[in-house]
Amino acid sequence: MYIDGLECSVYDRQVFQELRDGGLACVTNTLAFWEDAGETMDEIGRWRDLARENADLITIARTADDIEAAYASGRTAILLGTQNSSPIEDRIRYVELFHDMGLRVMQLTYNNQNAIGGSCYEPHDSGLTRFGREVVREMNRVGMVVDLSHVGERTGIDAIEASEVPVAVTHANARSLYEHARNKGDDLLHALAANGGVIGLATYRNISGPWADSREAWCDMLRRTVDIVGLDHVGIGTDLSRKSGDKELQWMRKGRWTRTTQYGAGSAGNPGKAKPVEFMTSTRDFPALAECLTTRAGFSDEETAKIMGGNWMRFYRQVLKG
Repeated sequence: MYIDGLECSVYDRQVFQELRDGGLACVTNTLAFWEDAGETMDEIGRWRDLARENADLITIARTADDIEAAYASGRTAILLGTQNSSPIEDRIRYVELFHDMGLRVMQLTYNNQNAIGGSCYEPHDSGLTRFGREVVREMNRVGMVVDLSHVGERTGIDAIEASEVPVAVTHANARSLYEHARNKGDDLLHALAANGGVIGLATYRNISGPWADSREAWCDMLRRTVDIVGLDHVGIGTDLSRKSGDKELQWMRKGRWTRTTQYGAGSAGNPGKAKPVEFMTSTRDFPALAECLTTRAGFSDEETAKIMGGNWMRFYRQVLKG
């Protein structure tokens, strides 16, 4: 069973077919980066249309049982997710309302400070705010995944300590293995593991650096991450952006909050869309990744099964509620 903890692809039937060709049991999509409540509801409605139109390939999942059922029926389960808390518009009751509509994963912050806490790109990380603690508590109550992928280090550790259930970093890497503001320090990763959480390792080149040069190198990075957090706390979160172009990239980086040039996870020397990662051009490459984990990184079949999806399933069973 293969699970991708986060993608920001532009989905159509071709991409859904790629999910099936790769044997994906589940993937978390991205409904929002900067979108407000109304815009996110539009996206949820659009995804319901997509699910009806492509019911032979995908289905929207709300629980771990839904994922299992989709897998058994030869379809890919879609977990609806956002990469920001902007859809709740700083209203605590909206957490439950969006959960009722099917939202199951919410990142506390994207690339900017918000009312919940600090982002990884702020020069000063405020930590989790009073409102942030209320939001984490409410997400725990309704059964929504707390995602720390873009939060600042202090905010992330605060959120782990505040959460009564495991939390996730759906798409990032270990900062000790590749220095980047988007990656996570060992202290946060140790806290994540102690809390029962999972980090989905990203194949995105900007935050993988030289580890993305080959499948073998990336599997070596994963093996080193297991040494940091333990086998039961590592999964895959590719951060794939199939069919995403410059328009989408600029929205991710700039939203409506600035007129200035923003590089996101890039830099002035690397301003555009990241160079494709040859070994993960689409989810069709998941089986080859699994094979590499056994033949190159030395994991057993059982260990590889945990990394490729089993750890996410254990996590979803602990956190998601219908």
